[in-house]
Amino acid sequence: MDKQKILSDYKKQEDKMLLAQILDKIEFSKQREKPEYTDFLDMYQVALAKTFMKKIEFENYILYGGFENAERNVLIIYPEKYNMNMVEKNYSKIIKVIRISLGGKYSHRNYLGGIVKLGMKREKVGDILVSDDGADILVKDESTETLKQELGTLTRFENAKIDIVGLQELKEQEIKVEELNIMVPSLRLDNFVSDLARTSRSKAVQIIDSERVFINGQNETKASKQVKLGDVITIRGKGRFIVKEFGGNTRSGRTVVKVEKYV
Repeated sequence: MDKQKILSDYKKQEDKMLLAQILDKIEFSKQREKPEYTDFLDMYQVALAKTFMKKIEFENYILYGGFENAERNVLIIYPEKYNMNMVEKNYSKIIKVIRISLGGKYSHRNYLGGIVKLGMKREKVGDILVSDDGADILVKDESTETLKQELGTLTRFENAKIDIVGLQELKEQEIKVEELNIMVPSLRLDNFVSDLARTSRSKAVQIIDSERVFINGQNETKASKQVKLGDVITIRGKGRFIVKEFGGNTRSGRTVVKVEKYV
């Protein structure tokens, strides 16, 4: 396999580094005849990895974040002799759950801010599932004990109970949505981003160009992309939205769109 030739189509250095790592893990998995896996990938990296695997016609992989529909996922590459039952037995060796139980409620930002303050690399941490009495934090196995100990040193968690639990104990997060009505001049993506991110059209184009927008989990950089009914639009830093209904038109010709925002 000519790694340099395969990677020559990619211009961004960080993309090349990730894909080179994936190629290495494919080789290691073949040589060692056991699963190899990456750190947690964000939505952009997940989309990049999927496209790359299709390009090189490699199928022995799965993306897993600890639960169905996780935003951040580990890419697991496995040998041909493995079936899915064998792959799934490795999940608990790859990802653990740190459960923080406390008397009050913190936001996702509070938990993530604490982790960042401790100097933990973001790629070692997956989704953070917040509840009314704490949070479940998905973590790479090798970082779990360290993060558990260091979280207890933060003032915000000094009275909290912090445990490591298995994936089977993960609390299912109740999906809560907020209904919004927006009015767009056309069904172009930049119009939706402008309204949903509450910014100007030119700024919306910049957000799209900076690869912060995803439709149905796939990175989208085309501002003129037509949004369809049922599309899930994710704007990094702004939230996730699902297009529920196209209504009538206003006198000025704008389309009224009912959108649900995940909160």
